[in-house]
Amino acid sequence: MSFDAVAPWYRALETIAFGNALQRCRVACLNEIESPRQALVVGEGDGRFLGELLRAHPVVQVDCVDASDRMLQLARRRVEMEQPDRSGQIRFLHRDITKWAPPENHYDLVVTHFLLDCFPETELAGVIKRLASAATPEAVWLLADFRLPGRGFARLRARVWLAAMYQFFRLTARIPATELIDPTPYMEAEGFALAGQHLFRNGMLKSELWRRNS
Repeated sequence: MSFDAVAPWYRALETIAFGNALQRCRVACLNEIESPRQALVVGEGDGRFLGELLRAHPVVQVDCVDASDRMLQLARRRVEMEQPDRSGQIRFLHRDITKWAPPENHYDLVVTHFLLDCFPETELAGVIKRLASAATPEAVWLLADFRLPGRGFARLRARVWLAAMYQFFRLTARIPATELIDPTPYMEAEGFALAGQHLFRNGMLKSELWRRNS
């Protein structure tokens, strides 16, 4: 799985499909957390969330991990242009999260925005377990992603959008998932509890804050 092929056009595609809603999701919980010391950001994309993280919490040290080298280049370029004095606080790591072994008990903030929906259920539990092992006992986890609304037209519309997006990204980015899997039971199994949630686009998008039960 790699977003190299779509990286140059990802921002435009996102804007055409959702306007600014995905970015609003990414940052919705950012000011609801205590200032982190060590952050692990996985699947960052083009660096827009990373820039906001540094503005909100200017002393944080970040490991930014992505399987797409082109996305990492975009993120690095954005930070160097917008906040050159803080670029030294970030390590950009070209890694496949399904194979990378992160340091254990190291990060007090984990961020997965529009990442977990890329994995089928057979891989999702392992990815969450791998990231949870890297989190400290008092860690918080920020998660933005798609969801299926409870009922009615909003649920039907979300199903149509999700089917189209999965087909597109399976072709262009070779994501292994074919449908949206709710990560909630796997997060809870690793000792995290949902502490806050914001919904956007009639419930199709969510921004969540999870805290570990230390």
